[in-house]
Amino acid sequence: MSLVQDRSRALWTAVRGWHRPLVAFTTVMCLWAVVCLVGLILDPRTLADDPIWAKPLKFSISLALYAITLAWMLSMVQRPVLRRIGWWAGTVGAAASLLEIVVISIQVVRGVGSHFNVSTPTNQLFYQLMAGGVTLMYCATLVIGAFLAMFSRIEDRALAWSLRLGLIIALVGLSVGFLMVIPTAAQLADPTSSTYGSHSVGGDDATGGIFFLGWNTAHGDLRVSHFIGMHALQVLSILAITLPRALSEADRLRIVVAAGATYAAVTAIALWQALRGQSVIHPDAITVAAVGVTIVLAAMSFMTIAAQRRHQHR
Repeated sequence: MSLVQDRSRALWTAVRGWHRPLVAFTTVMCLWAVVCLVGLILDPRTLADDPIWAKPLKFSISLALYAITLAWMLSMVQRPVLRRIGWWAGTVGAAASLLEIVVISIQVVRGVGSHFNVSTPTNQLFYQLMAGGVTLMYCATLVIGAFLAMFSRIEDRALAWSLRLGLIIALVGLSVGFLMVIPTAAQLADPTSSTYGSHSVGGDDATGGIFFLGWNTAHGDLRVSHFIGMHALQVLSILAITLPRALSEADRLRIVVAAGATYAAVTAIALWQALRGQSVIHPDAITVAAVGVTIVLAAMSFMTIAAQRRHQHR
């Protein structure tokens, strides 16, 4: 028990030294996620066949993960001038993310959609504010990631490459959001359309989705690759941190690179599937084959790493 308490104190001391606006934002998002969970349970309203409180809950969790990751990354930036610029980038990112979740939550209370909603001047203003917030968060991620991955020396090569690969994949995943704001052919043909942009390809967002996630079950959905890709930073860095220290540095690096390549392939397949208007739960033979090839290549990579390790210890 004492060991657990000591480690908890050490972790809390470390976190207190991280970027305060991002840590504070993470705390707010954790608290707001609890509020959204209560709303999900007590509020029976739905929007596009999904529980209306599901979106702010998802965003609260996702933004909390992103904010604490960026705060941790900033703690490893070494050059003073880069730390100062990074501090401002993190602060702008936290403020932009707060703006986004506030707009989403206001629209939930009002009972209307937040994304792509241009039905009234008010809704159009909220949508534009959200779009601006997302763009600023994208820029903050790019700046902080570049400062750490390219201009800071990290002794642990596995961790360094997990951040580099995670940053590239995350930026690709975040960039998928820019495809969503492109109006569909039906929206362009209808000057009175109340929406401008869509998560879905080959259909509309009114179609029912997977519970809680909301991903379209009838058409392609760009949110799948967007979600998978943007959280590469968390997945790959956690992998690098949790790999057993009994493994050699070279083995840990190989595992991280193989995992990063596999993660990038999964993100690409999800995007490719969505752009063909195909639901994530109804893959065709080509998609299944692509997934199969990815699994085989990943398995071969990890088996090769294991074989090299056995050979080295003979």
